Amino acid sequence: MFKSLNIHTNKIALFLCFFVFCVSSYCQNGKHDQYIRFVDSAKIYINEFSKKAEAFLDSIPEPIEDNIKGRLADYYSIKALLHGEYSEHAGIHQSYLQALKYADKENNYKLAGNACLELFSNLFYARKDSLANIYLDKAKTYFELDNNANGLLEVEQMHAYAYFSDRHFNSSNKLLLKNLNTYKKVEEDAYFYMFATYMLTSSYIELDSLPKAYKYLNEFERLEANPTIVSFNYESFSIGINLLFAEYYLKHESIDSVSHYLSQAVKQRNSMSNDMKRKYFTLKADTFKLLGDLNKTEIYLDSIILLENKVHNKNLEASIETNNVLLKTESDLEDESKKKFWNGVLAATLFFVLFFSSIFYFIYYRKNKYKLKDSLNKVKNLSYLKSNNEKLTGKVLGLEEYIVNLKKEVKNISTIHEVPVQREKIKDLYKNLHHNSSTLVDKSENHLELINILNVEFFNSIKSKYPQLNDSELIICYYLYMDFKNKEIAVFLNISVRALESKRYRISKKINLNTKETSLVDHLKDLFKDISLV
Repeated sequence: MFKSLNIHTNKIALFLCFFVFCVSSYCQNGKHDQYIRFVDSAKIYINEFSKKAEAFLDSIPEPIEDNIKGRLADYYSIKALLHGEYSEHAGIHQSYLQALKYADKENNYKLAGNACLELFSNLFYARKDSLANIYLDKAKTYFELDNNANGLLEVEQMHAYAYFSDRHFNSSNKLLLKNLNTYKKVEEDAYFYMFATYMLTSSYIELDSLPKAYKYLNEFERLEANPTIVSFNYESFSIGINLLFAEYYLKHESIDSVSHYLSQAVKQRNSMSNDMKRKYFTLKADTFKLLGDLNKTEIYLDSIILLENKVHNKNLEASIETNNVLLKTESDLEDESKKKFWNGVLAATLFFVLFFSSIFYFIYYRKNKYKLKDSLNKVKNLSYLKSNNEKLTGKVLGLEEYIVNLKKEVKNISTIHEVPVQREKIKDLYKNLHHNSSTLVDKSENHLELINILNVEFFNSIKSKYPQLNDSELIICYYLYMDFKNKEIAVFLNISVRALESKRYRISKKINLNTKETSLVDHLKDLFKDISLV
């Protein structure tokens, strides 16, 4: 009755646990899907309405890692674009590192490759070429995993960009012109051709080759309405070209041309990065300085100062955010460790509860079974001990007589004063022991008792000097002191020569003997030279 009641209760408990788990999972999945939609919305608005995109990302509650699992790479890549709008280089770098980290975990190789390209650009811009090239190689690896031909083409284009950033314009142009038709043929993504014509136009301006600069400017401007190009990217490149033309004409003091290109640039002010704004204000200040209008010059210089303060504050916020990310990572690791611990405790508790419930009905039976088995073992052991006792009684009588004879022989040896003769007698004695009573000589206590009679003074001295040595090691020291060879001692102790050598090594270690300076035998001879052998 109780058994069936217990099983019924367990079934109800299991059903309730399953029900709660399902409801909890459903609620969590619902929230998860909602937050994923925020990421999708931010991705849609990032190019045209960055503030809306930022609002969507800010609507995702902490912890981010739990609420948008599987889309963290997209989240951080959008964050990087938002930081880029304000030229927050620290924030850009940190966000792309996070994007790369999660893209790799999510097997989103395309996004991982793009993150590597952005990290390459930022690091190359910061003059950290060796580290930048590592990310360029990683980008190539990720695009190969994704079978992304356009990605690999962009990696190749980055080599031209590297020359362009280092102001090696001729080398950059050479690479770009070599692949220009290839870029133009990528109709599904005109970004490649746009970026190439932007770099060519800019390079020829810097090289003071205006006809070629205008040639590629025309090619660039034809792409303005191309549906595959993000307008923000086009406007950013267009502003860069207009500012370069303005800078060129300012050097040649052609004020009308400077004003024209600056006015073209300011039309697209919403796409201006902080770096572009800084350059725009600088050109305006230099223009008015050239015209002698110092008041307006000062206004634009003040604008630069305000911009620098704003950038400084933004970079400070980005640095704080980076520190918060690092602190959060550390905190997450601690939380994960605690969570694993308590999950382990809970699992162990449930296991023991179920285990206890399962074996409760078998305890009485098992207990009596063990008692019966224990009683049978005791009866068997008693019979065995009784039989052994009878055998041992007979053996003891024989051994007592044998030991008496051995002691007599040992005493006879102790009366011999010539060491060589005494040594030979000891050899004969132990050969007899080895062949006739190996059981006796294997016992180190009996062995020591026998040879201790031969030279009590030696054993008392060495025990006092080295109390850390055990009985078998004391015996070996005595034999070495008596000039017995390793092979002879091994026979006496019924061990191998290699085992004896190992014991000699351990003895040297125990007594802190430097074997490079003196051997164990010489040490014993020198230490106990004042002892007179009996």
